[in-house]
This record gives sequence, C-alpha cells and structure tokens, in this order.
Amino acid sequence: MKESMDSTTMGRGIDPEAFANRKLIRPAFNRNDHSRHDGDRREHNNRPTNGGKKAPPPEQTHAENFYYQKQMQAHTPMVLVLHDGEEIHGIIEWYDKYCLKVNRNGASNLLIYKPSIKYMYKESEAGGQK
Repeated sequence: MKESMDSTTMGRGIDPEAFANRKLIRPAFNRNDHSRHDGDRREHNNRPTNGGKKAPPPEQTHAENFYYQKQMQAHTPMVLVLHDGEEIHGIIEWYDKYCLKVNRNGASNLLIYKPSIKYMYKESEAGGQK
C-alpha cells in the first residue's frame, strides 16, 4: 500500500522548475497610459485627470491685451474714468502690465497706472454712459 501511495503522489507531483520561470503579469490600470497606447481614443486623453472635475479657467485670457491692441490700431478716442471720478480723454498709445500711455489733444500725454482706472469706454459711446 505504501508503494501505491508513492506512485500517486509522484504522478500528481508538480515540477518546481515549471513555476520558477513564471512571471506574474499585472495589467496597468493607469488611465493615462491606457489612452496613450490606444490610437483610436486619443481625443479622450484631453479629459481632466482630477477625478472628473472641471479644470480651472486659465490664469490669463489675454482679452484685455486684445482690447488694447484693437483700440490702439484704430486710434479710437477713449475716456478713462479714474477712481477719484476724474475723466481723461485721449488715445491709447501703448500699454504694459501696469500702465497705459494716453495721448491727449491740447494737453500733455499721461502715463496712468491700471489700478487707478475705475473703467473706460469709447468716447463715441459717451451718451450712453452718463
């Protein structure tokens, strides 16, 4: 009986060398890697990766710069109203991050700091502002 047990255990015996060469394969669950390798799904790669929440708006939209450029190129007469209520009439010659240079007819040109400007409008729209 002992012989029969040995033969069954030998028949069912597992060769340890067969398991020695096996490697565990784990799938990559990183969604960025998954969509990057899939050529048909590249448009889905633009989704926000912060849990489905919307991405915050950009810090700088350049709308202010576009507006200044448009008014400078057209030489549009502008009215700048300062925080103290003073109105400055003139044409914007140039601007930078902190100030505007305004050319005025019959008066000296001014360099105005942007933080001191309450609002501005085109001189041709003056009737609707007051």
